[in-house]
Amino acid sequence: MIDIEKTKKFVDQCWGDEIVPTLFEYIRIPNKSPSFDPDWAAHGYMDEAVALFERWAQAKLPALPGAALEVVRLPGRTPVIFIDVPGPGEDTVLLYGHLDKQPEMTGWAEGYGPWIPRLDNDKLYGRGGADDGYAMFGALSALMSLREQGLPYARCSLLIEACEESGSYDLPYYVDHLAERLGSPSLVVCLDSGCGNYDQLWLTTSLRGMASGTLTVQVLEEGVHSGDASGIVPSSFRILRLLLSRLEDERTGAVRPAELYVQVPPERVTQARRAAAALGNTVYSKFPFVPSMSPMTDDLTELVLNRTWRPQLAVTGIDGLPPPINAGNVLLPSTIAKLSLRLPPTLDAEAAGTGLRIPVGEEPALRSSGGVQGRGERRGLERPCPGALARAVACPQLRTRPRGAARLHGRRRQHSVHGDAW
Repeated sequence: MIDIEKTKKFVDQCWGDEIVPTLFEYIRIPNKSPSFDPDWAAHGYMDEAVALFERWAQAKLPALPGAALEVVRLPGRTPVIFIDVPGPGEDTVLLYGHLDKQPEMTGWAEGYGPWIPRLDNDKLYGRGGADDGYAMFGALSALMSLREQGLPYARCSLLIEACEESGSYDLPYYVDHLAERLGSPSLVVCLDSGCGNYDQLWLTTSLRGMASGTLTVQVLEEGVHSGDASGIVPSSFRILRLLLSRLEDERTGAVRPAELYVQVPPERVTQARRAAAALGNTVYSKFPFVPSMSPMTDDLTELVLNRTWRPQLAVTGIDGLPPPINAGNVLLPSTIAKLSLRLPPTLDAEAAGTGLRIPVGEEPALRSSGGVQGRGERRGLERPCPGALARAVACPQLRTRPRGAARLHGRRRQHSVHGDAW
């Protein structure tokens, strides 16, 4: 039987003495995912991160008899780390994680930054430490703690990819390539989620998918004086607002297309209610609201369901607008928005991506061929994959026609490991 105190002592010492210092090194590496660093191979940061993980793991594998590590590289694709840890019996447990990172983004407090590791009140700040650099270290330290107590464990395969933040479009090829070595796992543990608190053990049951894309509205070839053109040339920002209002109700934040909703299973509603009761106001108080701002509803269960089972839109980037300090009296030629649309777990990803349209209508301002265009990608969670993840399929860019539709278009893919945890 496992000795919890001994396990805690072993794991705490391993993390404090070895893992956290290694994560400090990892955070300093700007190994952004390929979508945010198309020249990742030339820059070499991804290989640097892989080498760091490999060195640490290789030093620990002698504690796990028979364990072996390989960095697998398919031509033209990001690498994966594959670790095989033998165990008694026929069962195999697949442990998944990733080491690629989101981009820098803005809004870091003074003294903090994406590539600046900082430990503050037992919290490690910096890009990638929590998403998802800890995964390999957590899996191996757990196995070593079992081995230290002489406790049995199943055969474990660790698969650490380097393309997750770009939608895992390389992962299906590695799953196929490693199929014989992976076998048929009886349990898959995706170490890329979250927990509500540290008082209970949390299991992720509902993961939302995502459709993302870039919506461009262009009205002029170049900027012109607003005193001369306003009232004659339609504002690209106004057209963007109009289009977004057809996708989202700006008063309530509800996504409008009915086909993007699903019936929430009764057991998930019950679980959401229990999660809300356990978490209380921390469902929303964990976010840094400004004074006088409140969440979208006071009903905690509804907030949990909003972030786990309902479609939600976020504008995550915008271009074409100068900073206010540099904004002169210019009617801007275009406005470009990056959209992120979270999708319910059981929504058919293929159908949702194919049918995702923003109706353009027949307003005079929109009667221009090619004035509105969109491209993008979608991650779905429609159903378990038979044998391997669905392959990424490239789609052509869509340009709208008069009285047509602006459409988020691009890659379509099924994504089984990323979303929201409750």
